[in-house]
Amino acid sequence: MNVTWRHLPAPAREIAAATVDAVEAVRERDVEAYERATARLAGVEHAGLVLGSVVRLLLEETHPDGLGSDDVRRVLERCVRAATFWQPGVDPHVVLVLLAGALGVYDPDGDDSPPDPAALARHAPLLVADLLAVTGRPVEGYLGVAFAEIERTERHD
Repeated sequence: MNVTWRHLPAPAREIAAATVDAVEAVRERDVEAYERATARLAGVEHAGLVLGSVVRLLLEETHPDGLGSDDVRRVLERCVRAATFWQPGVDPHVVLVLLAGALGVYDPDGDDSPPDPAALARHAPLLVADLLAVTGRPVEGYLGVAFAEIERTERHD
């Protein structure tokens, strides 16, 4: 990892490190490394908040004029298709929940079968890696911005 996370609390450092490892595993299509990294993400509180922030930042950057339903469908399809070849258990519903959550339009109370945190942790890096492929940038910068935004929000609450 090129970025130091020493200034962050231990759980945040673990989220950052596991996210970097998971995204790298997606790029390398390394099933074992991916399983280890996503299990680490599933075991850390607030990983979903951080990953959702990263997804939102990536969506904003890759769609500066806003996202329409066709854009969401294209992102969903591209992500699921890319992952299916090496992660046959990828669930389009979970990816859609991640997209909707990042956009602030997901209502878990209205979902008959909301994904559990482990499923979200297994799918979020797939979406992050897919969006990163569009930007061509590393995940570390987005993590830094996500942590800064979360910290700023917590200070104002």
